[in-house]
Amino acid sequence: MEQTLSSPGHAVVIGAGVVGLGTAWSLARDGWQVTVIDAGQPGQGASGGNGAQLSYSYVQPLADPGLWTELPRLLLSRDSPLRLRPQADPAQWAWLLSFMMACRASVSRDSSRVLLALASESREMFERMRREEQLDCHFAANGKLVLYPSVAGLASARRQVAVQAALGGADQHILSQKECADVEPALAHYAGRIAGGVYTPSECAVDCGQLCVALHQRLQVAGVQFLLGQAVLGWHRERDRVIAVRLASGEVRADAFVLAAGTGSTALARGLGLRLPVYPLKGYSITVPVDRSTASAAPNVNVTDLARKVVFARLGDRLRVAGMAELVGEDLRVDPVRIESLKATTHDVFPQLPLSGDLRPWSGLRPATPRGLPLIGRADKGPENLWLNTGHGALGLTLAMGSAERLRKLLRAASAPTSRYRPAPAACSV
Repeated sequence: MEQTLSSPGHAVVIGAGVVGLGTAWSLARDGWQVTVIDAGQPGQGASGGNGAQLSYSYVQPLADPGLWTELPRLLLSRDSPLRLRPQADPAQWAWLLSFMMACRASVSRDSSRVLLALASESREMFERMRREEQLDCHFAANGKLVLYPSVAGLASARRQVAVQAALGGADQHILSQKECADVEPALAHYAGRIAGGVYTPSECAVDCGQLCVALHQRLQVAGVQFLLGQAVLGWHRERDRVIAVRLASGEVRADAFVLAAGTGSTALARGLGLRLPVYPLKGYSITVPVDRSTASAAPNVNVTDLARKVVFARLGDRLRVAGMAELVGEDLRVDPVRIESLKATTHDVFPQLPLSGDLRPWSGLRPATPRGLPLIGRADKGPENLWLNTGHGALGLTLAMGSAERLRKLLRAASAPTSRYRPAPAACSV
C-alpha cells in the first residue's frame, strides 16, 4: 500500500466491517494516519456470513412499488422472506413509515440510478484494491444468474435491463429455461419451474469475512492502528468539533471521525444528539461444504432465486446460501426455523447437493435506510469533523469500496489547509 500524499491528519474509523476497513484502506492510501476501533473483531458483524455476491448490476432497493401488492403475502406467510415483529420502538415505526413512503416508482428509479453509479465506482475501486493488495479471499468472476418464477416477472426484468443499459450498465442477457440450465448445469432439475432468468457475466463473488481478515492484516503492516475488542463509550466534544472518543482504556484524539459501525452507528450518533434513519435488517446464511464428489451438484455461477429472495455464491469448496429480511430490532439469535428454510430452498433448487456436515448457521444485522441509499458524508447538524459511512443495507459488500473512495475525496477536500469547504450533509430523507 502506498501513501500518495502528505498526511492530512489523524482519522478514527469506528467499525471494522468491510465498509470500515475499506474506508481505512482509502484514507491510509491517501496519507491519513488511521486508527480503527471496533468492539469486536474484523468482519465479525454483518460482513462475516453475508451473501458473498458482488452485485454491481443488481442494486434495486428493497423499497419498490411492487412491494405493495406482495405485502400481505410477505407479512402473513410463515415462510415469507420478509418478517416484521412490531415493537414498542418509535425508531422502528418511523423507519417503516419512511420505507413505505419510499415504495414509489419515481423514488425507486432515482434510487436505482444513484446506486448503479456508486456500484460502478465501487467495482473500479475494488479491482484496484485487489490488484494492489493481492488478498486471499476466494474472489471469483463467475457471473450471476437471477431466476424469475413468472413470465410477468421476466418481462419486468427485461424492462429493467433496458433501463440499466441506457444508464451504461453491464452487459446482461435474458435467458430461457433451457439457456439458464446451459449457463449453470446444476440447475437442470429446477429450470422447468422458472420462466427464465437474467445473466450478467461480469458479476463476482468473494468471501467477505475472509476479505476483512486479510485486509486487516495488510492494513496493520501499512501502519494502521487497530483498537479491537474496545467499545466506544462516549464522545469528547468541544463546540462544533469532536475532540476524541472515549474507550475504557482512555481517550483517542483525532482530526476526523468516521462512523462506519453498521447498525451500531445509530446508538453512537445518539450520543451526539443525532438521529440516523438506519434500522437493522436481519439476514441469515448457511455455508454448505462442497467436495469433489458433489462439485457438479453445486452451482459455479452465482444464483439468485427471486421467488424466495435467496442467493447462492460459490466460494471454492463451499457454497454460501443467504437470504431473509427481518425487522426485529437488535436480535442476533439464529432462528432454527429460518435455517431450515434455507436448507429446504437449497434442496429444492439443487436437489443433488448433500446438506451434511457443519453448515455454519449465521445471522447478521444489515444497516438499512428507508430508501436504500447509504449515508456517505458529513453528519447533518452534527460536529463538523464527524463523517458517516453507513446504511448500506444488503449492499455493504458491493458498495464498500466506492463508498470509501467518495468519503476519502470529501475528507481530502475538507482538510486542505486553506479550505473553507463544508460539504452538504449526507442525505437522510426519503
